Amino acid sequence: MATHALHSGSRRRIRLDEHLPVDHRLSKFYRVGAGLMGLALLAFGILGLTNNIGFFDTGGDTVVGLNTNGALSVLSICVGVLLFVGMVIGGNFASTLNMSLGILFILSGFLNMALLDTDYNFLAFEIQNVMFSFVVGILLMFFGMYGRVGSALPHDNPYWRARNPGLAEAEQKAPAPGAVTRASLPPKDPGRPGGAG
Repeated sequence: MATHALHSGSRRRIRLDEHLPVDHRLSKFYRVGAGLMGLALLAFGILGLTNNIGFFDTGGDTVVGLNTNGALSVLSICVGVLLFVGMVIGGNFASTLNMSLGILFILSGFLNMALLDTDYNFLAFEIQNVMFSFVVGILLMFFGMYGRVGSALPHDNPYWRARNPGLAEAEQKAPAPGAVTRASLPPKDPGRPGGAG
């Protein structure tokens, strides 16, 4: 189980790399997301390099419908390998990596959209690359935030429990709904044997 960092006496500080047990089912989801997106980027990058495209060539070479050059291909391979590392490590690392790279892909989409028709378009982006960047960014953020961010997380979720330690402890001590407790039983009738009516 992840340990909690203490901050200011009894207050707990929540960090992005805590609160997910290693064997939790969410870890598998984060791994699958990182692996799928890493595979797609790795394939795109390798296909771009096999076409012998110039490193900063902006001549309109395409791979699977997307503009590319050597620099974009190498960058895609590096990010794909990084996502595979996240897949191997799993857990909070994969979740945080997916979220971080998702944000970077969305920012890259906006930045490269602004550079489309300029001399600074070194990655040979076209509008389809911008859209691809947005889609990959949204998917990575989904794969990173699933089960971790939201107002309706189930109370057995490790992230909810870490953010609400008082409520989680109270729920753990409280009897399950519908459980029969001594206080919920009707009082016995002392005039009859066994109190049966």
